[in-house]
Amino acid sequence: MTNLFEVFGDYRGFAESLFECAIVLGLFLGIVIHFWRDRIWKDRFKKIFKNRTARFSFYFLMLFSFIAILDSIALPIFEIRGEKKVWVENRSLLELIYNPELEETLSAPFSKTTFEARRATMLKKSHPLGTNLNGRDVLLLGLKGCRTALIIGGLTTIVVIPLGILFGVLAGYFGKKIDAIITYVFSTLESIPEILLLICLMKLMGQGLLQLSVALGITTWVGLCRVVRGETMKLRELPYVQAAKALGSGNLSIIRQHIIPNLMHIVLIASVLRFSGLVLSEAILSYLGIGVGPETGSWGAMIDQGRDDLARDPVVWWNISTAGIFLFSLILSANIFGDRVRDVLDPRLKGMKE
Repeated sequence: MTNLFEVFGDYRGFAESLFECAIVLGLFLGIVIHFWRDRIWKDRFKKIFKNRTARFSFYFLMLFSFIAILDSIALPIFEIRGEKKVWVENRSLLELIYNPELEETLSAPFSKTTFEARRATMLKKSHPLGTNLNGRDVLLLGLKGCRTALIIGGLTTIVVIPLGILFGVLAGYFGKKIDAIITYVFSTLESIPEILLLICLMKLMGQGLLQLSVALGITTWVGLCRVVRGETMKLRELPYVQAAKALGSGNLSIIRQHIIPNLMHIVLIASVLRFSGLVLSEAILSYLGIGVGPETGSWGAMIDQGRDDLARDPVVWWNISTAGIFLFSLILSANIFGDRVRDVLDPRLKGMKE
């Protein structure tokens, strides 16, 4: 990747971030178009969005995604020094659109003065949600946390789905020794406390978005694997699968044409419902200091940095409150939308609201 973008020079960071965003959007649109062409899935999507609450939750999730995209596109900042234009740093598009000035100390929401009386100088710019101890705008930090939360949820899902489908289908379809080995593996993983396993993995791999996504993927694929295994054991005994075997179809062909397509609604439901848990796990790990690095925006890190402010007099409440509101809003929207997806796609649920 480094050699590919050398031709962009100082704009290399912008080109890389734009390329990454294009890949993510392309994959998302490709998946949507693929399912939208199927008449059955098209009807299911219409049922999902017929519900007003689910539709509003989806719009809220899209707003978070739009903020994350703005924070992902990096633009170079230059300064004129003498007769030369010198590169200084890369700043995200979000920071360029909303660029509050750095203050010396804490200031309350919409306050025109700093927190400490001895520094009671007029602020150049009002901060809607105040500033933290380092003088950084709290609203900007909350917005930057959207990118971290969505990347963790998306990358971890990319890790979990292939592992869960692969091992779940192998265990459920072939059974016997293969089932025994896979069951032993995920039973062993489940016997280890998840938080302890995550701490060990993060200490081994180090801090970072990719490392945290891999660690969460290793510890959370077991749940999906169990569900896929049980459903596969049921599907392999159905008449059309037995008929395919009798006609001489190979195991790989049966799995690809008959087993996996009938598992996708379960995978989709599990992925949507698991998303909020992944976001919460990232916040907890960052709060404990073993999640993403301090330079990466995170709601968990905001809560960790703001907990000491609660002991001040008067109480500095806006740091923790902002992170809590953003975290609550994203998780609530994901849960409401996930519940609607489950109601529409799960054939076992009857009498659902249309």
